[in-house]
Amino acid sequence: MRFIEDINGIGKGKLTGFIASILEGINPGKKVLVIIPDYTRVDFTDIICPLIVDIFKKKGAINLDFLNAGGTHRGMTETEFFLKLGLKEKDSSISFYNHDYSDPKNLVTIGSISLELVKEKTEGQLRRAIPVTLNKLIFSGYNTIIAVSGTGPHEAAGYSGGLKIFFPGISGPEVIDLFHWAAVLVGIPEIMGTVDNNARDIINEGAGLIFNGIGCDVFTLNMVSTEEDRSVIPNGLYLDKGYEGFLNVYRAAAALSSKLHIKYIDRPLERVVQVIPEHLDEIWTAAKGSYKLQKPGVMAKGGEIILYGPHIRSFHSNKKIDEELKEVGYHCKDKICSILGSGKKISRKSASHLINAAGPGRFDPEAKKEEMDFKLTLATQIPMQACKSIGLNYRDPKTINRSDFQKPGRLWIEKGGKYLYMRKKGG
Repeated sequence: MRFIEDINGIGKGKLTGFIASILEGINPGKKVLVIIPDYTRVDFTDIICPLIVDIFKKKGAINLDFLNAGGTHRGMTETEFFLKLGLKEKDSSISFYNHDYSDPKNLVTIGSISLELVKEKTEGQLRRAIPVTLNKLIFSGYNTIIAVSGTGPHEAAGYSGGLKIFFPGISGPEVIDLFHWAAVLVGIPEIMGTVDNNARDIINEGAGLIFNGIGCDVFTLNMVSTEEDRSVIPNGLYLDKGYEGFLNVYRAAAALSSKLHIKYIDRPLERVVQVIPEHLDEIWTAAKGSYKLQKPGVMAKGGEIILYGPHIRSFHSNKKIDEELKEVGYHCKDKICSILGSGKKISRKSASHLINAAGPGRFDPEAKKEEMDFKLTLATQIPMQACKSIGLNYRDPKTINRSDFQKPGRLWIEKGGKYLYMRKKGG
């Protein structure tokens, strides 16, 4: 593994010199695939990718394909690709691809994760194999594949980055459904901010099958970064090769992320505003503002999380997913499982989002009574009636004032959804 890191930030000259030196040591061949994070990730992909293009072209690469590992997020526009990659133009040697998880023509199944392992990792709550279905582009005769990913606390994987970019980043619908459902069954408060966990074990198992089928060198470039005002501050970049290399890099990146992306509080929070950045333009992604406050003891019982995003107008841009969310509504795991048990047909990825965003709670099926640990309120362009009908609270964005949250038990969080909050020991 080669790496550069500085908790206070890496200067651009030093960073580009490091990137150039490691790329110079790679023989890319004629055909290269670069898998990248999508528009929802704030990182420094735009520093890395121009160097990949320039150096690899000089080394003889004639095809440079960029695949957006967007999971279930909407596809990126060409303008968004240019911004993400830091490119000003592209010639015939460069192609942009969105991963469409729902189009069977783009997918291939290469094996499955055994029922026994899934059962073990979900403590018997999920008893079925998970097929390893993914974007077949990676099997299209590339000489080199480079996966660029960023690491930070993540609700379904402990930390993002590493092998997650393959599984479920460029996987098919059943993989995404069942993986996220498995993570819900394990419990996101237990998973977030842990390097080793049962959900990550499932990722590693699925990715292992993928690596067995790839016939070229696969490199990981794993980023860790913070933000200052509107600027991205690179703090770490880690390079390695092959399956074991991905595991090594993930651990190193997560160790730095744990120092940078976790905030500690002294007492439970009664009311919190998460200011949702404009690149998170749906509740589907803005819900990170709820996830990151669900570690034990962070929210006071009956507290309120407000997702403040005046730019947000929809739950999901995908019509089918949007309809599923509105049909079922936001509830705790017990109630969603009861709804699913009654025969309601919705995808497990939608069910997972509804549970994760709503947070912990209890449901008595006989009394049909649900009790949530905290309230989730939307201060967006989504109307009051639409919020109420889906089980969420509404607040007019115009009534949100930062000064109202400068009191004990209250918190105003810029860059909402970026940082994981935890209680101090003894706090």
